[in-house]
Amino acid sequence: MAEKIDTRAVGLDVGLAFIRWLTGAENLHYGLWTGLEVTAGNLRAAQDNYSAKLFGYLPEGRLRILDIGGGAGETAKKLLALGHSVEIVVPSPFLAARCRETAKGAVVHETTFEGFTGTGPYDLCLFSESFQYIPMDESLPKCARLLVDGGQVLIADCFRTEAYLGRAVHGPQPGGGHPLAAFHQKVEGSAFVVAASEDITEAVAPSIDLEQRLFHVLGHGVTRVSDEIHAKRPTAHWALAKVIGLFLSRKRRENLMQRLTGTSRTSDAFRHYNRYQIFRLEQR
Repeated sequence: MAEKIDTRAVGLDVGLAFIRWLTGAENLHYGLWTGLEVTAGNLRAAQDNYSAKLFGYLPEGRLRILDIGGGAGETAKKLLALGHSVEIVVPSPFLAARCRETAKGAVVHETTFEGFTGTGPYDLCLFSESFQYIPMDESLPKCARLLVDGGQVLIADCFRTEAYLGRAVHGPQPGGGHPLAAFHQKVEGSAFVVAASEDITEAVAPSIDLEQRLFHVLGHGVTRVSDEIHAKRPTAHWALAKVIGLFLSRKRRENLMQRLTGTSRTSDAFRHYNRYQIFRLEQR
């Protein structure tokens, strides 16, 4: 039986290669666009601004940090350069390999946070755009067990507003995450209190417009080539469509073309359905 093609790994590989070519780094997070023109040339500066904002919430001193969902390791690399000790939890084998290459000196745990068996203790649990992927019944209780007395949790992520009623109602919308109201309820019943918070939705929202403009460039190329082949080589076009169908279902093809050519993913939609928040939680 033929081995299943890992389209997610392929997509990550291509996406990281593109981001690395564009910015010189493999940052997977939003940019902070305050004072910057929203262009591809400013993406690296916007992402660096995001990191600076996030690091401004770190406690003082040398920290032992658990970077949960560490992406390709760029954040961990910067934390190591600041003198912190870093361990990364990341479930993707591909991203784990990138973390080992990018963040030399960090310990990489190739697992989900739910399956993580380390005991620490850590001074800080960091969720940079990863909190939304972990059930809240798991995340905060496990952080409480992993932290030293006085340890903290730092979260920077999207949360859904009350305006978001689900994909079945609104269709695919930019952003994501846990409902913000539900998060506050979970914190109230947890071992933590919100010591500091900041809403940076307005500053990160332009990332959606830039992303969609880049997708439109790709979409124009794909559509242009497809139309040309269809007009001049219809048999070849039919055969190509059949081959693509072996790898992508009709639904996935439709979703891909929506990303490449659609107009619903905008910064305005992001602002309406999301709040991008930074939370620093302290133990009660």
